[in-house]
Amino acid sequence: MNSRAKPRVEETSAGGFVLASDGSLRIAVIGRRNRGGRIDWCVPKGHPEGKESIEQAALREVAEETGLSAEIIEPLGSIHYEFSTPTAIISKTVHHFLMKQVGGELTIENDPDHEAVDIRWISIDLLAEELTHENERRLALIVQEWVKRQ
Repeated sequence: MNSRAKPRVEETSAGGFVLASDGSLRIAVIGRRNRGGRIDWCVPKGHPEGKESIEQAALREVAEETGLSAEIIEPLGSIHYEFSTPTAIISKTVHHFLMKQVGGELTIENDPDHEAVDIRWISIDLLAEELTHENERRLALIVQEWVKRQ
């Protein structure tokens, strides 16, 4: 066993919950294959590139992973978690935004990294049940509350 501690690596990602432009109260979600081979349903997100702000990164990742053009309505907050890889401890912060679709069509064809293997719209009412990760399910409840206030 290696007695040396793994290095800790800080990572940042950004993405969000994109409301359909047709007023149907649906959110775009992508399916990603997890390490176990199953599909995890989650919101689109990824790392900033170059000097991108987290807002710019969130909008670009949404466009790449869903085919949708979006604009940010408001920040939803960030999630922090840690996980281990064979070589490091990753300390990750993901910034989430509520967005609305302003163009585009739902597709995974333009995902440069081919992380998304499936895509669909989910009704806001079912979002907290359908998302795979607990931290995104908690944010889905914030989205549901936002919709009720409108």
